[in-house]
Amino acid sequence: MKIIECVPNFSEGRDLRKIKAIARVLKSFPDVRLADYSGDSDHNRSVFTFMGQPQDVLKAALASCDKALKLIDMRQQQGVHPRLGAVDVVPFIPLGKAKMKDAVDLAHAFGRQLYERFGVPVYFYGFAAQNGQCIELPDVRRGGYERLADKMACAEGYPDVGEGEFNERAGAAAVGARDLLVAYNINLACDDLLLVRHIASRIREKGGGLKNVRAIGVILKERRVAQVSINLTNCRETPLKIVFDRVRTLASEGGAQILESELIGLAPKCAFKGTTPEYLKLKDFDENRILETHLKAVQSSK
Repeated sequence: MKIIECVPNFSEGRDLRKIKAIARVLKSFPDVRLADYSGDSDHNRSVFTFMGQPQDVLKAALASCDKALKLIDMRQQQGVHPRLGAVDVVPFIPLGKAKMKDAVDLAHAFGRQLYERFGVPVYFYGFAAQNGQCIELPDVRRGGYERLADKMACAEGYPDVGEGEFNERAGAAAVGARDLLVAYNINLACDDLLLVRHIASRIREKGGGLKNVRAIGVILKERRVAQVSINLTNCRETPLKIVFDRVRTLASEGGAQILESELIGLAPKCAFKGTTPEYLKLKDFDENRILETHLKAVQSSK
């Protein structure tokens, strides 16, 4: 059975009513499994994870974005996480018997319909990219919402779908097809921004650090906690323990300790090779955070 996972990131993490309203939309689709969702007030961002057969996922994704676009106004949005718009990132990931081409085709169909129905310009990234210079999400999102109008006014920054006209309320969306990614945060028992930025620069692959690691350092103002926010693009090659141990060493060199770590969304079992959730100081963790738990449920329901 072809299964597609979709993990939309919306630029709202503070208003629980809005987050739950989006969740209700996804729950209204009986053939789609909403596996996880959460919001973060400092990042001002919510992440939803759902899966199902391709056409069911397409319908649910469009409906959830419809709700998000009605609720989120980028002119009033602020947060520490980079973003392009209200519907910031919508990746499609092949699972089960689905191939990457299935995810690419779905991403392209979704991107076209997102613009046709709601007027949101779209940039494709990952395996869905149509511009060789915009394969990586950080490249697509560089400059953020604040510089989006200038970006769209230039030929090299023109969206893949839609006119080069700045949608002030909605911004733009990055739509992609990719392999499994683990979103993983490590919080330190301090509020040292320079330290977490230093750690992020040392562990990210582009800085000569760990393979498959993207990272930024931010401060969670409400908690007065410094965070290393990490995207792990291949957890088979670089499991969580390697990242955790490296951050712990660098934090110790800077006079700090790890307070806790957290998953945003799901992680496959292979991410935990050689370790346990307890070792990683994972908070709010149970079997429902394991990808295979939900994949088996979807497959057995058909």
